[in-house]
Amino acid sequence: MFVDSHCHLDKLDYQDLHQGIADVVAKAKAANVTELLSVGVTLDAFPNMMEMIEPFSNVYASCGVHPLDVESDFSLERLHQYAAHPRVVAIGETGLDYHYQAETKDLQQTRFKQQVELAVGLNKPLIIHTRNAREDTLRILRDGGAEKCGGVIHCFTEDLAFAEAAIELGFYISISGIVTFRQATELKEVVKALPIEKLLIETDSPYLAPVPHRGKENQPAYVVEVAAYIAQLKRLSLSEVGQKTSENFKDLFLR
Repeated sequence: MFVDSHCHLDKLDYQDLHQGIADVVAKAKAANVTELLSVGVTLDAFPNMMEMIEPFSNVYASCGVHPLDVESDFSLERLHQYAAHPRVVAIGETGLDYHYQAETKDLQQTRFKQQVELAVGLNKPLIIHTRNAREDTLRILRDGGAEKCGGVIHCFTEDLAFAEAAIELGFYISISGIVTFRQATELKEVVKALPIEKLLIETDSPYLAPVPHRGKENQPAYVVEVAAYIAQLKRLSLSEVGQKTSENFKDLFLR
């Protein structure tokens, strides 16, 4: 049993690759991927995403504004309304990205703080994106009391010190297909060092397809390849990685 803890089901290719979201969910089930978390990145796209996943009780949702989308239409009242939906199990994807859009740094921090406050208020975990912003990410989480709601650093590409600091705040570390890439040497060492009790697995579909699917569009079924690579790195069985990361998912998002 496996869980894809982070995918963007509203962004997959439904023209050529899949015959609809039911097809994606069926392909995941065939690979023994039993639950999915479809992650929101803008408020405008959220209603359509929720309409897509509504028929599938094993697909959960998050609601948030991605740091690269902070200039999209925003209403704090609408964010609160969407976040209170019972199918929404997390707040985000939120965080900071100074690599691609350093010029929106101030607005990114404002939106991030607002979403941390919302997550703490609703006691729903945070889904964090961070790139070239380690110190500010940790500072805003600490200042906002994020240890009260916990969360996950998704698609982790930071160093071991950052991972350990996030874990101290009650966060999990989510590993994507990047870990299978040849050049991801530091990430491989981080995965070896961290306890399986603090790891999640994800695809970030449709992005970052793992080896041997690299170069193709990613999909939730491929999360098993991530689990298999982690099993190899940590000298665990594939079933152990699947079972433990699934338990971690439930402990964080379905508590």
